[in-house]
Amino acid sequence: MIPVLQYKRTRQIYLFFSIVMLLSACGRNKKVDVSNIPVHIDIARFDHDFDDMRRKPMYEQAQFLQKKYGLFYQDYIERILQAGSTRDTGYFKTLRIIFGNADYAALKNEVDSVYPNLNLQSEQLTDAFRRVKYYFPKIKIPEVYAYFSGFRAQTTLGDTYYGIGLDQFLGANSKFYPAIIEAFPHYISRRFTPDNIAPRVMEGFIREDMFQEPEEDKSLLTQMVYNGKIMYMMDQVLPDMPDSLKIGYTPQQLKWCEDFKGQVWAYFLGENLLYETDNQKISKYINEAPFTPGLGEHNESAPKLGVWTGWQIVRQYMERHPEITLPQLMANNDAQKILNESRYKPK
Repeated sequence: MIPVLQYKRTRQIYLFFSIVMLLSACGRNKKVDVSNIPVHIDIARFDHDFDDMRRKPMYEQAQFLQKKYGLFYQDYIERILQAGSTRDTGYFKTLRIIFGNADYAALKNEVDSVYPNLNLQSEQLTDAFRRVKYYFPKIKIPEVYAYFSGFRAQTTLGDTYYGIGLDQFLGANSKFYPAIIEAFPHYISRRFTPDNIAPRVMEGFIREDMFQEPEEDKSLLTQMVYNGKIMYMMDQVLPDMPDSLKIGYTPQQLKWCEDFKGQVWAYFLGENLLYETDNQKISKYINEAPFTPGLGEHNESAPKLGVWTGWQIVRQYMERHPEITLPQLMANNDAQKILNESRYKPK
């Protein structure tokens, strides 16, 4: 996942085996009825309202944007565009330069072409946030805004909003992405697609707003289980989403994980990695990359194998403990207990 730009303020027998696997998959992806939960996400087109500053009196439109979007407008101008302070009108000069640039017009046309509306994404996020509210009734659901920023921020998270940078969801073959390959190599930009909006928003919201990673223990096992819990919660709030989209794999990478999960686990154990705390040694098993060095042949291994393995550990733990609720799981920071009670021993 590309880091969220955050501006927080203040705060067996084969048949038997097949049946067991089928039932466990059904249990893992059991869908609860959330149709009556009063949550509705209507993604506001900040990009359209912002573009109106080209045609309307700039000061009046700025006042309108500040009133409609609140702190997001200030964050967008000052922190994303870095155009200056909204406390005076000096930034208007920078905005006029942006609006007069041919690159701005080309990017706007591309965004409008790919996203004439955001109805599908609004429906997906409505369902997902209803599920969040089902499991965590007291959680505050954010307003969701769409913008584009010249590839500065794919998503942004504030106290009252979640922002989606549409210019980083234009499709893997967008003509713009080869020009920014140094910042976003292909193994990242291939996920800049419309179907990645819902999983990236939900992952960012869960990680940054609901369950930030604890600081006290940074062993590989702790990071694996933490990430596994995030992915498991995504299972619950995005029950119809393919695993490949949730974790950001290609179908081939997902298959590789399934085919070699036993060898991967044996590697972690054999190299005594579970309790390693040296970030330089373990980051390659958690962070984004085209593949995982040291595992697999011809660079065919999937990346983030610590995240994927942690996901499977948590899934198996929850399958063995159906009495445990999602809030109880997310509050449990005892990675060793979760591993022990999962009895994770893939072959």
